[in-house]
Amino acid sequence: MADIYLTKKGHQKLLEELEYLKTTKRRQLSKAIGEARAHGDISENAEYDAAKDAQGMNEKRIAELEQKLGSARILDDNISTDEVLIGARVKLKDLDTGEELEYTLVAQEEANYEENKISIDSPIGSALLNHKLKESVEIKIPAGTLKYRILKISRE
Repeated sequence: MADIYLTKKGHQKLLEELEYLKTTKRRQLSKAIGEARAHGDISENAEYDAAKDAQGMNEKRIAELEQKLGSARILDDNISTDEVLIGARVKLKDLDTGEELEYTLVAQEEANYEENKISIDSPIGSALLNHKLKESVEIKIPAGTLKYRILKISRE
């Protein structure tokens, strides 16, 4: 698996999720399986099957997180602000509407649209990479073409 670049916050968030899944969630699922098993014949017990499926999904997510964290590289806070790189907070001006937007470019594992964190693998994120301050960027998306000017590049 290739290296995954994470911010310190993103790395911490994945560690916390892993800890939760390995402790609290595992106990909850084990208890649910025990309760369902107590209801009798497990061969026709939908509650038992659902609990076992949830347990399998939990273990799968634990394995994914362990693999990601094992190949994670923590981004240095001292990365240049001369160009847009992963971990950068970018202030943009939409050249069509005049609206100003701000995004932080992160790995897919940290992407969260509600927090304005977009993946470097997304159309907008990948198009912004390696551009410099004051440059204009045209980004082709399914709905058309976005035109932005980079107003500011900073770090969180």
